[in-house]
Amino acid sequence: MIPSCHATRRVDKSKKERSLKICVLGAGALGCAMGGVLTEAGNEVWLVNRGKAHVEAMKQHGLKMRENGVDRFVHVHATTECNEIAATSGAVDLIIVLVKSFHTHDAITTALPIVGKDTVVLSLQNGLGHEDILAAAVGRERVLAGKTYAGGVMLGPGHIIVGTKGKDTHVGELDGRVTERIVRIADVFNQAGLVTAVSDNIMGTMWDKLLVNVATGALSGITGLTYGELYQIPEIETCAVAAVAEAMAVAAACGIKLSMTDAREPWIKAGAGLPPEFKASMLQSLEKGSVTEIDYVNGSVVRWGMKVGVPTPVNQALVACVKGVERARLQKGFA
Repeated sequence: MIPSCHATRRVDKSKKERSLKICVLGAGALGCAMGGVLTEAGNEVWLVNRGKAHVEAMKQHGLKMRENGVDRFVHVHATTECNEIAATSGAVDLIIVLVKSFHTHDAITTALPIVGKDTVVLSLQNGLGHEDILAAAVGRERVLAGKTYAGGVMLGPGHIIVGTKGKDTHVGELDGRVTERIVRIADVFNQAGLVTAVSDNIMGTMWDKLLVNVATGALSGITGLTYGELYQIPEIETCAVAAVAEAMAVAAACGIKLSMTDAREPWIKAGAGLPPEFKASMLQSLEKGSVTEIDYVNGSVVRWGMKVGVPTPVNQALVACVKGVERARLQKGFA
């Protein structure tokens, strides 16, 4: 049962009318953080995660959300299967995709029972290429893209640290149009305290976020260093800036309009506001013995570079090193 300290928020009729029925596909730390605040704002949100213990904890006790050192409980809908959503609530208005990149195809396939006539699918995943996988499954006309700088940390089953306040989210149509549906989604996010803007250049926005991930993800994974440690080593900064410069050259050759022109800017932005003990998601994956999203981050830079004839030797080296670390950890029994 939900602990008695949980306070149920009243939702007025006008807010209810502006709400959405949402499925968060891949409700880990970030997905739960976003889903939790969206629930508090009056939306019907379903959190989907394959982890039975995590889902069961949320079903039994609610989602425990820690913010500024204080825990609160939020009653949420949680499940391991989209079929349960279909049977209980039917099709949803919005599917937010936050699964690891390499699970995108399988995840969206399992979500097809909750895709209705007007359902749209928004990828907020790291890297590039997910929109094509999603489009193949549900049709390109349903797919939206975005990037978020919000975060979360998993403390245990059903218990997270929320890192959404003051962290920007950008959403947009793939063709750059500013449509009624994308504006409505941004409005719902903003009502929940998720600072969200509609982009008419979502591919540029996605590349902006990619540059941030290129700057630190692979280097943190390879070295095993936290952000506080990573930023103390000048040689690492030099390597990071070189990797970002390659990515910016690829983007320019592809006609992508970036908001940043200095290759050091993504390196600085990546660590801004984070505690010294923070670990990049790529390092967290390696420590759990999991494969990483390297193919969708630095690997995307390499693939796009090959298409337009821009050399990317630094990113190629980082991809090779991360894949080597993955293999070494698997062979040593970390998985």
